[in-house]
Amino acid sequence: MKFSYKILLWTLIVMAAGLGFSGYFFVNYVFETSLEREINQAMDESSILQFAFETAALNVPAKYGVLQDAAVEEIGSRLENSGQGASRLLRITDEERTILFASTGFQQDMQLLEQVEENARIYQIIPYEEHYYVQTGMIINVMDRMLYLETMKDVTDVFEERKLGFAVYRRVTLLMLVISAVLMSFISSWLTKPIRLLTAATRQMAEGKYGARAERISDDELGQLTMDYNKMANALEENIHKLEDEIRAREDFIAAFAHELKTPLTAIIGYADLLRSRKLDADKQFLSANYIYTEGRRLETMSFRLLDIIVTRRSDIRPERMAVEQFFQYMKDMFAGNKDVKLVVSCEPGQVCAESSLIKTVLLNLVDNACKASSQGGRIEILGAKLESGYEFTVKDYGVGIPLEEQKKITEAFYMVDKSRSRSRNGAGLGLALCTEILKLHNSSLKIVSSPGQGTSMSFVLPDREEVHSEEK
Repeated sequence: MKFSYKILLWTLIVMAAGLGFSGYFFVNYVFETSLEREINQAMDESSILQFAFETAALNVPAKYGVLQDAAVEEIGSRLENSGQGASRLLRITDEERTILFASTGFQQDMQLLEQVEENARIYQIIPYEEHYYVQTGMIINVMDRMLYLETMKDVTDVFEERKLGFAVYRRVTLLMLVISAVLMSFISSWLTKPIRLLTAATRQMAEGKYGARAERISDDELGQLTMDYNKMANALEENIHKLEDEIRAREDFIAAFAHELKTPLTAIIGYADLLRSRKLDADKQFLSANYIYTEGRRLETMSFRLLDIIVTRRSDIRPERMAVEQFFQYMKDMFAGNKDVKLVVSCEPGQVCAESSLIKTVLLNLVDNACKASSQGGRIEILGAKLESGYEFTVKDYGVGIPLEEQKKITEAFYMVDKSRSRSRNGAGLGLALCTEILKLHNSSLKIVSSPGQGTSMSFVLPDREEVHSEEK
């Protein structure tokens, strides 16, 4: 059942119960009030009849000294026909419960007489021939006789009014329920509209339409729920796109890895087969062995770089404070024998908090890439500058440069701007990917500024703080 139908149904149930109970108590209260008024009136009239009977009995000639039955019957007949008795029925009985006078239609039931006591008045409500009566009873002591006077007053109108009241209230209740059902159908539809919009948006999300959002149409809790849902949908869509990018990157990584394996393995297998199947002269044999050795070293380098990336992603660092001069001196020593390029080192004194071996790896890879991008005798600068936020390392070359559209991709594993140049120098496109992972551990990132034909500048800043914690992102 729809939520709007549940709201409508429970509203009608509550209204029906409320109207039913309130109508019952209201009509019943009016009925009891009217009936109590009729009972009091009947009791008052019976008291008047008692006084009238006693007065009439005292006016009877005391010929016999005792009130005769004929006199009682005569007095009863006069009381019945008097103005006071025109709307009531009377019955007078003697000490033995023998009826001395009874109005036509008076009920023959004697149960009330058994409960009558001296100086007391009692009553009961009795149904009789589709009518309702208030029957009263009392004792009259007159002229040495104890008589029982009973009256019956018709109160059928009170019961008819109650019946009519219930009938009218049922019609009013039914009308109110019909009107309420119409109004509540619109109200429940309006109240549940945000839920329907959320349901539609959720269904679209389940069908793969991750851009679907629910429209906010109120400022209440449902409106806040809509906002929270849209925020959740935004986060979900962003995460899905990230997962898709990661899957795409992983597929590209696997494809690139397979391609990078295929090229050296093809050369190794081809030259190995040549050495195995033919007898070659010394020069060709050396050339074949050299190809096998060169491609094997390239595979070795690639495997070590991959291993370094994997280990770096799963490791924490142990930072320590040290002077920056040792990094620059290390780079001088490493490339002192390289005659292909001109290395220039310039640094400002300072200290950093980092893991020495990892930062050296970053600098080595950046300088190695600069060497590969430079022509014979090209200039490579290794610079260091103290900043307010930390210490900046910069490796700058004046080589081929990197196109703008390629700059966002060169940190991906196996991505190479110039594949032929990189392979000729045992490159596999893993150096910058390793640098990126190491810098993440140091809460830093690689900044690349490059123009084709003018060279490339790669820099990073190590934050100036006592301790660096690794962050997984």
